Formats: sequence, C-alpha cells, structure tokens
Amino acid sequence: MDWKLELVPIPVADVERAKAFYKDKVGFHLDHDVRNGELRVVQLTPHGSACSIVIGKGIIDTPPGSVQRLHLVVPDIRAARAELLGRGVEVTEVQDLGGGITMAFFDDPDGNSWALQHIAPGAGRPPQS
Repeated sequence: MDWKLELVPIPVADVERAKAFYKDKVGFHLDHDVRNGELRVVQLTPHGSACSIVIGKGIIDTPPGSVQRLHLVVPDIRAARAELLGRGVEVTEVQDLGGGITMAFFDDPDGNSWALQHIAPGAGRPPQS
C-alpha cells in the first residue's frame, strides 16, 4: 500500500500576509483559495513538489509559528538561497553539516521555520561491503 504525504497545515495569524509570503516571496504555486462561511482554505505547492501546504481559518488549532524546520530539498542550495534572497526572504548563510549535507534556514512572518536542504549524491549511504 502506498502512503503519500500530500498536505501539511501551517498555522498562521494573518492568512493574507501568509498567502502573499508563500506565493510572492517564496514562489509557491497558489492551488486554490476557498471560503465557506468561517472556513478558509488556501493551498499552495512548492515548485516540483507532490506535497502542498495549507493555511487558512478553521483548519487547525495550533498556535501560529509552531511548525518548525519543514525541509525543502533542492538540487542546488546556493541557487535556491539566491532566489529567495532575490524575492526578499531573509535566509541564513549555507551551512555545511558534513557528510555531503548543506542547509540554509528561513522563517515565515509568523515564525514557522523552514530549511533548504541539499544532499550530495551518495551522501549518507552506508558503505558497500
């Protein structure tokens, strides 16, 4: 049986501000923005990802900013960081964690944190015997 993670709720205080951040600054695709009474569902997807995020009202009860270190795995971390910087996102310097893994970090306006991650080909695999 396949189990696919396809949607991650992100708690935010201001839906419009968060929507603008993820769409205009981070570059996620706006899949839909649906309102039904007090319920609002805004789904956005990172380019090339099978998993989306959802923000809105009436979705989850966790406090804004409580999601930490979601990983966006990228083939070129320096290019990804440069793209975010060019869009006005504050991103840390690239950090070499050793073993072929590099990361850089950024937060959304509510303090939910994200990690850009690059894993070099063959990194982290056990040696062949």
